[in-house]
Formats: sequence, structure tokens, C-alpha cells
Amino acid sequence: MTDDRMRRLTGWIEKSADELLGAMERHGAPADLLEHFALPLPSLVICELLGVPDADREEFQRESAVWSGLGETTEAVLGAFASLSAYLHRLVPLRRAHPGDDLLSGLIAADDALTDEELASIAFLLLAAGHETVAHQLALGVLVLLENPGQLAALRADPSLMDGAVEELLRHLSVVHHGPTRAALEDVEIDGRLVRAGEIVMVSLAAANHDPERFADPAPLDLTRDATGHLAFGHGAHRCLGRQLARIELRVALGALLRRFPDLRPAVPPRQIPLRHDAPVRGVRRAPVTW
Repeated sequence: MTDDRMRRLTGWIEKSADELLGAMERHGAPADLLEHFALPLPSLVICELLGVPDADREEFQRESAVWSGLGETTEAVLGAFASLSAYLHRLVPLRRAHPGDDLLSGLIAADDALTDEELASIAFLLLAAGHETVAHQLALGVLVLLENPGQLAALRADPSLMDGAVEELLRHLSVVHHGPTRAALEDVEIDGRLVRAGEIVMVSLAAANHDPERFADPAPLDLTRDATGHLAFGHGAHRCLGRQLARIELRVALGALLRRFPDLRPAVPPRQIPLRHDAPVRGVRRAPVTW
């Protein structure tokens, strides 16, 4: 993605964030931050990236929200998954016939060997990788800031801390706990332990991001910490391709939220906020806030 495209997309994200927060404010307190802001914002970004027509975006967002965090039953989640997959398979030929200034149209123009099935799979991968990860990182990040009023006050007083704050929140929370599994092709010794050929290794990203040999006193949230080098986006050749876009979304969303609601606070005691432990992406079931 070009720098010019990224700048234009940043402005679009800022506008979308303000519109969502305005709608949440009109809804009134208390409100579920996950439902009204954290889930719809990255869904809208993906709509813009893929060239989803305006007329389809409300339904796309609704199904994305059910699949990524608001589904109450397995049947609802599976139904949303099937609906989104079918929609993306319809979207690809639409973008072939009517290309636009979007990523899907760009892929079609760049490589005519890609089949409709492959393009739909790429589109779904972007949705899977870029929606619930950003949504739950944002929702959890806000709740963690509210639980650390000193850190939150420092960020409000000095917005220049925002870039570092996003990196620290990524390190501190690590919503994707495990990196891809790897199989050893030959015997190899790692930190004094022998991994034999054929054995499976899974890296704990959360443990790495809380390694005291890399980050001094890693447990507390410290927005002034140099958190660069964290593994929230993975590492090496398989590092998350959308990491820069995710950073922009988080910076814009947090900044807009703190400006709009200077008295934002949890609507229930922290222990009553239901966490999500049964999915690959750590998150919350709801994030009730008031102001």
C-alpha cells in the first residue's frame, strides 16, 4: 500500500471513528464499547479496503460482528461465517467487472492468474486477520487504560505519547497468544533444550512479550516504556502484513475516544466484564462503559 493511499485511508478512518463515537454518544450511557465502536471500526476499514459497496456495508458489518465477537451461539457464529464467505465470493466478480480504488481490484489488476476462489480466500483472510484482532486489542486496551488512571492521565496530558502507548498496549496485552506452530526439520538445540526432528514447537507470544530479559519489570503497563521489538505481530517472514494499518487504527481510535469522552469509565466493576478465553484471539464478550 502506497504512502499516499495510507494517508488517505488514515483520514477516512478518522472520519469513521468520529461518526461511530457520535452514534455511541447519541445512544447514551452506558454503552457497549465493543458493539458500538471496537468491532464496527475495523469492519468498516476492511469494507473500504476490499471495495464493499456502501449499500452492502451495514449487512457486512452485522455479520462480521456476530462472527468476531457478538455471536451468542455456535450456530449464529457459523451462520455468519457462511454468509460472509458467500458474500466475498460474490464480491470478487463484481470487482472484476467494476474495478475501483481498492485492494481487491488492485490484486485483480496485478495478477490475472488469480482465480475467483483464490481472491475470495485472500479477502476472507484479510477479514479474519484484521477484524477481531484490532477490535479486541482496542476494547481491552481501553479497559486496561481505565484500570490504570495514572497512565491514562499521562496520555491525556501528552498526546505525543500515543505512538508509544499503542506499542506498549500491544506488548502488554498480546491478544494473539500463540504464533504459528513449527515443525523441526532436523535436531536443533534451543536455549539448552533439544528439539528433535519432527517435533512440533509453538511460540507463546505473550510470554515473549513479558520476558524480563527483554523488558524490565514487564508486568505493569508503562506507556513511557520502549516497547519496540515486541512480538504482538509475530516475527520474520511471517510477521503480520497489516501491522502498520492496525497501528493506525489503534492510534486514531484511542485518540478520538479520549477526546470525545474525557470522563470515560467502566460501567461495571472490572471483575464483572466477561472475558473471552475460548477463541484464538483473546478479548471480551462485552465492554460496558459510561461517561
